[in-house]
Amino acid sequence: MVHHSGSIQCFKQHKGMFKSKSGTDKEHQLKPSQRSMPCLAQSQTHPQHLNKQSSVQSRLQPQPLSEGSSAIDLEQQRDSTKDTYTDESEHGTYDCRTDQSLLIQHKLTRQKQGSRKSQKCKEDLLSREKHIFDHFPSHTEPNEMNSGTSQGQFFKDGIKRIDYILVYKKSNPQIEKRSTFEKNLRAEGLMLERESAFTNNDIMFVKIHCPWDTLCKYAERMNIRMPFRKKCYYTDWKSKTMGSLQRNMRQLKSWLPRNPMKLDKEALPDLEETDCYTAPFSRARMHHFTINNKDSFFSNSTRSRIVHHVLQRTKYEDGKSKMGIGRLLTNGTYEAAFPPHEGSHKSRHPIKTHGAQNHRHLLYERWARWGMWYKYQPLDLIRRYFGEKIGLYFAWLGWYTGMLIPAALVGLFVFLYGLFTMDSSQVSKEICEANETIMCPMCEKNCTLQRLNESCIYAKVTHLFDNGGTVFFAIFMAIWATVFLEFWKRRRAVLTYDWDLIDWEDEEEELRPQFEAKYSKLERVNPITGKPEPFQPFSDKLSRLMVSVSGIFFMISLVLTAVFAVVVYRLVAMEQFASFNWHFIKKYWQFATSGTGVCINFMIIMSLNVVYEKVAYLLTNLEHPRTDSEWENSFALKMFLFQFVNLNSSIFYIAFFLGRFAGRPGKYNRLFQRWRLEECHPSGCLIDLCLQMGVIMVLKQMWNNFMELGYPLLQNWWSRRKMKKGGQSVEHKITLPQWEKDWNLQPMNAHGLMEEYLEMVIQFGFTTIFVAAFPLAPLLALLNNIIEIRLDAYKFVTQWRRPMPARATDIGIWYGILEGIGVLAVITNAFVIAITSDYIPRFVYAFKYGPCLDEGYRHEKCLRGYVNSSLSVFDLNELGEGYTGYCRYRDYRAPPWSSNPYEFTLQFWHVLAARLAFIIVFEHLVFGIKSFIAYLIPDMPKDLCDRMRREKYLVQEMMYEAELEHLQRERKKNGKHLNHEWP
Repeated sequence: MVHHSGSIQCFKQHKGMFKSKSGTDKEHQLKPSQRSMPCLAQSQTHPQHLNKQSSVQSRLQPQPLSEGSSAIDLEQQRDSTKDTYTDESEHGTYDCRTDQSLLIQHKLTRQKQGSRKSQKCKEDLLSREKHIFDHFPSHTEPNEMNSGTSQGQFFKDGIKRIDYILVYKKSNPQIEKRSTFEKNLRAEGLMLERESAFTNNDIMFVKIHCPWDTLCKYAERMNIRMPFRKKCYYTDWKSKTMGSLQRNMRQLKSWLPRNPMKLDKEALPDLEETDCYTAPFSRARMHHFTINNKDSFFSNSTRSRIVHHVLQRTKYEDGKSKMGIGRLLTNGTYEAAFPPHEGSHKSRHPIKTHGAQNHRHLLYERWARWGMWYKYQPLDLIRRYFGEKIGLYFAWLGWYTGMLIPAALVGLFVFLYGLFTMDSSQVSKEICEANETIMCPMCEKNCTLQRLNESCIYAKVTHLFDNGGTVFFAIFMAIWATVFLEFWKRRRAVLTYDWDLIDWEDEEEELRPQFEAKYSKLERVNPITGKPEPFQPFSDKLSRLMVSVSGIFFMISLVLTAVFAVVVYRLVAMEQFASFNWHFIKKYWQFATSGTGVCINFMIIMSLNVVYEKVAYLLTNLEHPRTDSEWENSFALKMFLFQFVNLNSSIFYIAFFLGRFAGRPGKYNRLFQRWRLEECHPSGCLIDLCLQMGVIMVLKQMWNNFMELGYPLLQNWWSRRKMKKGGQSVEHKITLPQWEKDWNLQPMNAHGLMEEYLEMVIQFGFTTIFVAAFPLAPLLALLNNIIEIRLDAYKFVTQWRRPMPARATDIGIWYGILEGIGVLAVITNAFVIAITSDYIPRFVYAFKYGPCLDEGYRHEKCLRGYVNSSLSVFDLNELGEGYTGYCRYRDYRAPPWSSNPYEFTLQFWHVLAARLAFIIVFEHLVFGIKSFIAYLIPDMPKDLCDRMRREKYLVQEMMYEAELEHLQRERKKNGKHLNHEWP
């Protein structure tokens, strides 16, 4: 068995490394105090059962070299010889024999770990990779080759881990900026190594490694919290005093079948809870922290975040604003900058028998696969691989999806209630049995007189969504929205505690380059940093904001114009469909008009979304936001306003305007004195609203899913196709290092998680705003989100480059938008029930005009005669088209033989008053319940508050004890008298 540490020691002797500063304190730094317990779950970043054999094989495999990398690397080696090979603190201050993952479990000849002669060290080091590589079979399968911890995760020496990748073109003329930037990166303590691409000779990769000393320096500057002592929970002693009943209940629960939605801890050892207290890292108190392995003490995402922090603050030219990788990407000096993935996401060996090869493979097998759709998400692993910001998005998405389950069940119950009572509904019975009731023509020329019973199907379908459970469901969904947001606050508090984000504060953001360039001549002192910076005058900011607001109103007016165009289409199309030769279309011309109108409206919506994004981008840049977060919030708010109005404007028209201003027979209102305004169906306008919502919601979700997964798949397929055309064989493609495979993937969206949040927030609006008209909306949202979680997971793991692991404590501006949607949903549902549905007219008839006037509204029989009461009479002789007799239409007007023909009756005013009263009562009642529930539910669980307070106390005590113990050891080591008090 070849021991890795022996090669390192041999390498040190050959290079003549000096002893590190911490060499004398190596034993004291790396062994925790006697009071301290090791925290393996936090310090070990790889899964406990990762395939160790493939992990070390991938380290020791020689990386393929290209012709273009040799000459460039000569200069690189001259500039960074000491940077790359003389950092003893990187691998020399701990015993490599404690890291079992560095041992090669392969059928190799066991070698004794004795002393080696110094003259043979160089030969052993150079031949080590070849010796091990020769023992591997030459016919390695593709998946096997890519199944290790990852091929191409280290420098050419097989030791230094790649933490970040920079990509540039050799033909790029900005060589001076790039060379200055890379020189300054080396001065900051980073190690660089260049290598040419295999698939494109013009592409050059710069691999970046952050040594131990640099990691410690910037971890201290960034106040990164690291583990130092095992936790003693507040509930440890509390659990001992639990009553026997609670203990028996817990034991009984353990006998029940295991929840199939939970992930197996055996398959995901990395998901075990971390049992260590954390504190901001400090080099002066390094002995406090549990450092079992320097290579794995800082996780890969933390290492990438530290490197990104350095890249953002390194200069490339003289000048206070000439710094940062973001500006170099903007001006084209570099093509891309990203942290590498941890190897391939697939393996030829099953994960159950051979274990996961890396975190990416583990995420794919236990999260991104379609077979895991019913499992909980491994949020701790997602956070560890992608960072807290992306972890919070998936936590919120999972919480939203879980909360949709009760809403979907209640909505399905309301729908099934309407289905089972459809035939017994008094209103549906009267419509279906009205053989003698003639309805007035609903269009001008081609419509014929129809009997009321011909709309029997429409009446039954309307009853599915407009029944006795509608009001209950609207109140339930309003309360559900409040409960969802309040309990999300509690869930977020728990996550921020578990992920050490309680005391984390966002760093002072850098100014956007566009802001600096625009206002470089105007400066003022920053109250936070105390340094002068560009300043935007209030008058300039106000004028730009007014122009932006004007642009927003212009785009909203464009949306209303599009809706008006669809309305005109419906008015023209209903005449054409009514005279259609096909009998089916002629019979159901209203359904054909509504269906085609919805499809045309959807195409207009998707077309305008493209325009809105460009306009929102221009308006946001016009405002010149100061920082990137201000830019993202402003852009997100504009995109939400545009898409919300775009998607819901036609729905608002159908809900509150369709058929309200059509007039009456003989005196219809006309558009441009030409087209007669559209009327509601004899069964009401609710069926049109349901159709509009259902079609737009389903088609929108299908389109989003295609753009999220199908479009990246097509792009990656096209990239592979171009590689094949360029002469790249399959065997050559297999040997591509990981950084080049990542380069061939698609980058994450330019706006980060904005599009992901926007899609879900728009869906939340569909689920809550018009839910009284479409009870199946929560069910459709639930089914979509189950697919959405796995689509996003598959996209992040397999189709996108690894994003920079960013930190965040909440979901940002989206929480305020969700609260606004919850308030709007209460108002909208009140108007839908009062105006769009027939709930209030039926209620007024049952209590005031029905057969149960003195008995109260108790049964369906109280609605006997309601249909006849809701239809007014018109004399066909007044049309002058050869008709005789009378026809009926939906309204509360006096008959033609009365003293005031066609005037509104008293029943009309009773219904109108009841509608207005219902809106006021419903809104005040629901808002009161929402406020009361929000008051009852605290933002943070009490148990969590107690744990946080106790942890703060224990951390102070432990830091005191650890410092005292350390100083006592130092005195004992130096031969001084040992005291038991603070020295």
